[in-house]
Amino acid sequence: MDLNKLSQSEWFTTYLEYENLKEMLNVILYTSQSFMAILPQLHYINYHDKEILFIYTGLVGGVVAHYHVLKEKPIKKFVELNKMTADFRFVDAVGASSQCIYIPIVRLIRSTLRFPIDTSSTI
Repeated sequence: MDLNKLSQSEWFTTYLEYENLKEMLNVILYTSQSFMAILPQLHYINYHDKEILFIYTGLVGGVVAHYHVLKEKPIKKFVELNKMTADFRFVDAVGASSQCIYIPIVRLIRSTLRFPIDTSSTI
């Protein structure tokens, strides 16, 4: 990213790339245990031919985009995340397990976010 060409909103955006999806989903587990219990949504977008799943959270003075580059496009509508074990799986519908939280995958067509990924390499 060329820092001289960033908009003001981009200066206040922090990007955190995770090694794997389980690590990123731990952010949701941690958030779900807070007293506010606000669960972020998972957003999916194809960005420069990369399949990206991300969480967008706000902070005082800026926002954080937590993201992971997937090997393939998610075909299910939700992530079932076990609150006790942090195990997860992609599912088509919300289930009845009281040990799990169900996170919708919101499919985006376009975003103003500019993910700091190498657009020339393949994963």
